[in-house]
Amino acid sequence: MLNPIEGEIFHIDKPPGATSFAVVKRVRGVLRSRLGVKTVKVGHAGTLDPLATGVLTIVTGHKTKLIEQLQAGVKEYIAHVKLGETTPSYDMETDVDATFEWSHITREMIDRVLAERFTGEISQVPPSFSACKVGGKPAYKLARKGNDVALSAKTLVIDEIEVMECGLPAEPTLTLRIVCSKGTYIRALARDIGEALLSGAHLTALRRTRVGDTTVEHCETLDDLCARLAIAPMVDPDTAEAERLERERIANRERAKQQKQARHKRDR
Repeated sequence: MLNPIEGEIFHIDKPPGATSFAVVKRVRGVLRSRLGVKTVKVGHAGTLDPLATGVLTIVTGHKTKLIEQLQAGVKEYIAHVKLGETTPSYDMETDVDATFEWSHITREMIDRVLAERFTGEISQVPPSFSACKVGGKPAYKLARKGNDVALSAKTLVIDEIEVMECGLPAEPTLTLRIVCSKGTYIRALARDIGEALLSGAHLTALRRTRVGDTTVEHCETLDDLCARLAIAPMVDPDTAEAERLERERIANRERAKQQKQARHKRDR
């Protein structure tokens, strides 16, 4: 029986076009209706861009306290990159703003650049079109209004980066598998790889295939999750709260007992 008030953790394969917040909002709406409550805590562990797909962890109730822990796991992505073009958002959310020569790029050059500059600890400036805060506001809101956004570089770790497919010399395309730390922006990685190759680059597609031990094969679709939540047996909110309070009382009594025993040992 599900207990969304006490807390549940769901893993979905996020569809393209939906923001992470939109996914949270939809799940929250289903739970509010199902439980007959005005509010229920729902959050996500690790934002995915609207155009990206793959593993997105949804957390409810008191387990939202675990979000920082859940999103700290190593992440794996499959990234599709186009060389020779850039966009302001570093992906296909915005139109191409500049083109560059790419005929000088070879597979050997790519392998060398990835090994020397994009493996291990790296420094990365987040995209202007990101949720990073500037003066308390998300950077993407300022960027979409045409404002200049200055963000500080962050230190990240790229555990693995490999070329899965290379369209060169016929087509300026790459498919990369990337295993990286929390906080890595794959769009910014595409930007930096393009610059390192003395060209430009942007992301054309992105799929998160793993977060920690959870792979995309363990995920369900958003539609399937919402359909399941609409009919699954659930602990009602009043019962969930009463059970939580009882557990807290038991825990408090146990702590008081342990403290009393510790004082007794000190006084002997």
